[in-house]
Amino acid sequence: MQHRDSSAPASPDAGAVLGAACDAAAPAARPRRLGRRFLLLGAAIAGLVLVAGVFGVTTVLYPILPRNVVMATGVAGTGYGDFGERYRQILARQGVQLKVLTTSGMFEDLAMLRSGRSGVNVALVQNGLTDPQQSPELASLGTIAYVPLWIFYRGPEASREGLRQLRGIRLSVGPTDSSMRQLALELLARNGVDASNTEFLPFSPAEAAAHLAAGDIDAAMMLADPEAPAIKQLLVAPDVHLLSLTRADAYVALYPFLTTVLMPAGYADLAHDRPPADVRLLAVKMSLLVRRDLQPAVQYLLLEAATQIHGRPGVFQKAGEFPAAEGTDLPLSADAAQFYKTGVPFLQRYLPLWLAVLVEQLAITVLPLAALAYPLLRMLPAAYDWTVRQRIATLYGELKLLELSIENHRQERPAALSDLERLEHRVAHLRVPSSFAHLFYGLRQDINLVRARLLQVPERP
Repeated sequence: MQHRDSSAPASPDAGAVLGAACDAAAPAARPRRLGRRFLLLGAAIAGLVLVAGVFGVTTVLYPILPRNVVMATGVAGTGYGDFGERYRQILARQGVQLKVLTTSGMFEDLAMLRSGRSGVNVALVQNGLTDPQQSPELASLGTIAYVPLWIFYRGPEASREGLRQLRGIRLSVGPTDSSMRQLALELLARNGVDASNTEFLPFSPAEAAAHLAAGDIDAAMMLADPEAPAIKQLLVAPDVHLLSLTRADAYVALYPFLTTVLMPAGYADLAHDRPPADVRLLAVKMSLLVRRDLQPAVQYLLLEAATQIHGRPGVFQKAGEFPAAEGTDLPLSADAAQFYKTGVPFLQRYLPLWLAVLVEQLAITVLPLAALAYPLLRMLPAAYDWTVRQRIATLYGELKLLELSIENHRQERPAALSDLERLEHRVAHLRVPSSFAHLFYGLRQDINLVRARLLQVPERP
């Protein structure tokens, strides 16, 4: 290829482009009108990735809301089923269906919660029944209430002997394999009361209350809420008394999961002075336990419900004492810890739950994808520039091959001129951005130089 006259306009970067063209492979037709289509294709791919990411996160990794939530609340008649019903009503306002299950006791609650196949997501469980090694799949949302140990008995006023005076009687200690029975037998054994000298009966709280009121048994031990029907019945039943434990602090020292509470005189019936004096009771705290995989939005909803249900003052608690950020048996979940620091997330305060969750999860999805897509989108112009340069380099390569065929006399002049015209036609219809105009017009000028040289080459005879 001959050098152009020095007065002719120079084509910037033409030498570099021509050098790349010489190394190019055989010429191939490239798609035209690539500019806008290339950008539209990149935008379409980015949009598809975004939609796929949102769909994957909201339907596979973090569903918008679980289809149902199941809560285990222990033995019927202890008052905790009423708690479950109140949870159900509050969650229903946010469109979450809560199914409440009564069980044979808190051991069963715990076992069902630990089992991934039971369907139970939440359970009311008293402290002292598990630990992180036994239940690594569970977490606590905090303690929610005191569970008093009630000891009712018939007959004359009890002496200061405490549990020792229960020896040799007919005593209900709770259903077989229940947490109530385990605790009762442990405390009784400390006082020399066992199956060899006392008749232990496996009645539920409701059954024990009926038998005790009728005089069929002598005493009953039960774990129940003060508002449980069985407790309210026995507090005012004739000839039935509530045992006060004068050595309650000793039991707390021996069993750290226990605490003491005080029932004031006259609480059950001021007119008849029931009970006639303050009564010291042992109690365990109850925790709201969940599976760790329970969605954060539902955990926040449960904690908000717990604040409404358990935050009121009661006979054994002050206003706002519960729920409490106490991970007694199991550590608090990360969401529960955050709730006790800052409360309900901002979006859940002002938006319906499903919408708040959707926005939060879109943010979780979009931000990482945006961080990934931003550098990719910044690369699109550079990739487009590279594509245009490659197209021009390919055309330069074809022009160079045509020039070499002329120099080596491998092609007749009419055929060479015809090939050159086709190449020129392709270049004339090539669409490039204005920033590549210097390369475009430089290529057209070089085609004219090759044509002029071709016309100077004599035809072979």
